[in-house]
This record gives sequence, C-alpha cells and structure tokens, in this order.
Amino acid sequence: MIGPLILLILTIMSWVYWLIACRCAYTFFAEPQPAPEGELPPVSLLKPMRGLDPGAYENLRSHLLQTYPVYEVLVGVTDPRDPALELGRRLQREFGADRVRVFVAPRVGANDKVSILCHLAQHAAYDTLVISDSDMRVTADFIARMVAPLRDPEVGLVTSLYRGAQAENLTAVLEALYIGTTFLPSALVARRYLRMRFALGAAVALRRAELEEIGGFQSLVDYLADDYQLGARIAATGKRVHLSDYTTQTILGATTFRQQWGREVRWAKCARVSRPLEYPGFVLTFSTPLALLTAVSLGFSTVGLGALGVSLLVRWLVAGQMAGHLNDALIRDSWLLLPARDLLTAAVWCAAAVGRRVSWRDGRYVLCEGGRLRELAPQEAHVPAP
Repeated sequence: MIGPLILLILTIMSWVYWLIACRCAYTFFAEPQPAPEGELPPVSLLKPMRGLDPGAYENLRSHLLQTYPVYEVLVGVTDPRDPALELGRRLQREFGADRVRVFVAPRVGANDKVSILCHLAQHAAYDTLVISDSDMRVTADFIARMVAPLRDPEVGLVTSLYRGAQAENLTAVLEALYIGTTFLPSALVARRYLRMRFALGAAVALRRAELEEIGGFQSLVDYLADDYQLGARIAATGKRVHLSDYTTQTILGATTFRQQWGREVRWAKCARVSRPLEYPGFVLTFSTPLALLTAVSLGFSTVGLGALGVSLLVRWLVAGQMAGHLNDALIRDSWLLLPARDLLTAAVWCAAAVGRRVSWRDGRYVLCEGGRLRELAPQEAHVPAP
C-alpha cells in the first residue's frame, strides 16, 4: 500500500498547490497598478519576426495603433527572402518611414530572435525599449501600460501575461488551455514565492542602461530561453522585475499536434536544463494525472474515485478563476477539455525528462548546461543521441 499512499499524498499536495495559485491570482489582479499618466519617455518598439504567423498583418498593425505620444516600431528578420520583410514594408508604406523601420539582421548566434534584437537595439532611436513577439496582438494602451512601471528606478524590467486567442482547431484550443490554466497560474505562484526573477517572452520593457549592464542582447544570443535569461540577469543586478497586469493575446490559428508537441517538449527540456532543481517540482501541478494513478492503484475504490473527483473540481476552479480574471471566453467554453489537457501536460513533462536534442525552426540543436544552444551539423543531426 506504500505506492498508493504516496500517490494520494502527492495528489493532496497538488490540490494545495492549486489553491495557493488561486490565492496568488486573486491577489495579483486585485493589486493597484501604476497608471500610465504624466510624462512618458519616447519608446523604440522592437519586433523580431520570422515567417508569417496567423493574423500577422493585424498582429503587427495593432502595435502601430498606439495612443502613446512618441514611439517607433523596428521590424527585423534574418532572411531577406522572409515574407515578414514585405509585411513590414507594407506597413511602412501605410504608416510612414518615420514610424516603421525595417531591417535584415545578420545572424550572430544560435537564437535568430536574439540576433535580430541585437541589430534592432543598435538602430533604435530611443533608450526605452519594448519587445513584443511576432504572434502577439495588443490594444492601443499596450506601450503606455508596459512603460509606466519603469518610472520607478528600482524596476529594471517589466513583463506581461498573455493568453491564447483565435484557436481554430482542437490542438490550438489545448494550447490555449495550457497557457491560461497551468502556465499563467504557475507564473503567479513563482512571482509571489520566487521573487519574480524571470521574464515572460510575450512582451518586455526595459531601459537601455540596464540592458547594457548585463552585456546587451549579445549575451543572450546562444540561449533558447532568452526571456528567462533576460529577466534573471536583470534581477541579478539588484533591479526588480515587475509583472504588469496587462495581458497580450497570442494568436494561435490552426496548429498540428506535431507542431504543438515539439514546441512544448522543447520548452520543457529547456526548463529542465536551465532549472534542474525545479523541474521535479512540476509534478505537483499534475493533479488530474496523479489522481487518476491513485484511483487505478486503489482499484477505483471510493477513496480513489473521490480523489479523482476532487482533483477535477480543483482544476475547474482554477480554470474558472483565470477565465474571469483574463476575460477569456476560450477557457470558459472549453473547460471540459481540461482533464485531457492535464494528461497531455504530464506526458510532455515525461518526454522532456530525458535527452537534450531539440528541433527549433529549421535546425537541430543540443541543449547545453544553463540552456545554451549548440547547433548540430547536418551529419550530427542524423546520428542517434546516446
């Protein structure tokens, strides 16, 4: 009976974790945020791009409809044949060359996005920088709300939450569920108990002075989780990482299971390599899989079925709360899929627990200590990993 007892204890601990997450979410969204009022600095908004994401035109255009007084948008790619280059030029013709500037950046490391950021930062006219991923869509107050917390000199970086939107098929809905009901609540727990020593890649804002203090984007060019590294290094300088209550939308469109699986396993492997001591702790987020194993090990007894029932209720409580805080109809409409999403999340964690090889964009890489990337030569990529 030792095995079922351990599983039951882990299941109960997972309930406690999610109830703490609910409390962290409630506290975060109830906190007053700095108002985007008064004099705000001019901003250079950096948009690294590769290919055309779903809704690419509307995504990029939303960054050009800001009510912010003075800002510019710098769009960058690494491949002159990239269709995102023509999209940037189209918006340049629409909004003017003084508002939109377009660049082809040299590839200076394994991470294409950071290679572009190195180039864009060099050409940015202003010392307050905002970075937003290419698949993000924002409202007209985005820049103002991201930059407002930087008026506090103790804040070195501002980052924002994000939620999945416009999911057009089942796999995209499952991805949106993961973002809203697992990733974001866990980020709020980390903010409360781990002093927010990381950034979320959807959007960040920082001053050029703090960026240069950590060695610029050049210091991140060989890392997969550049957002995590950026936040961790800013926090190491003694400055605070601030989580804005602004929520961007990542436009998901239609995805395939293979794309989703590869992306989630890649990021889970990166988390394992970057934060090896924290990785086993993710087990406590697996309420539904743990409860199912408990029920099976107890022969679907009353205790086992009760544990499974409570786990489902706890996870649906989290989903309902986050749907309310984020005003997310997608989560609200697909709550019945959450148990399947939780099982998939546990499967991703298991798959990422071994091996260091990952596929990213068109390349094959090995994750080294600390989350660095080493690109495999073509002959290496076809050799089975030991």
